[in-house]
Amino acid sequence: MLDNISPTTQIDPTHNPELADRIDEILEEHKAKPGSLMVILNEVQSKIGFVSEPIQDYIAKSLRVPVSKVHGVISFYSFFTTQPRGKHTIKFCLGTACYVGGAPQLIDKAKQLVGIEMGKTTDDGQITLEECRCVGACSQAPVVVIDETIHGRVKPSKVAQLIRALEKEDEGA
Repeated sequence: MLDNISPTTQIDPTHNPELADRIDEILEEHKAKPGSLMVILNEVQSKIGFVSEPIQDYIAKSLRVPVSKVHGVISFYSFFTTQPRGKHTIKFCLGTACYVGGAPQLIDKAKQLVGIEMGKTTDDGQITLEECRCVGACSQAPVVVIDETIHGRVKPSKVAQLIRALEKEDEGA
């Protein structure tokens, strides 16, 4: 991912040469292959961390496809994001078992602890809070996913422990 992305970073490749160069490398590697849009978008998100509307426009122009086609893929698949995420992403499952098991209380606790709303990133760029649909761990409800790690049977006090652990990890880095 681009290390210098922050909420104030120019995320338009037409105004950010470093960003354009990263995307161009990906496009050059894949654009000649039929059906490469998904691969390109995945790689852009993996290397940059998100696929903003200006990035979608840039990719569409480069591939000579309608921007609606690019946007359609981005909006259909929930793993794509159009905004920079924090170093750590905390996702709260809102599938039926998790919701009934207390996910709304977990969300309230996390929002209180980090001082942001769902879908937002802390000012220091460390934590993003997100909601997600069923992660397939219903027997462990309610479930919280931190980065790629699933935590099951989470209580509000455990949310506090998990967030403190992230903060300690970042202090030690």
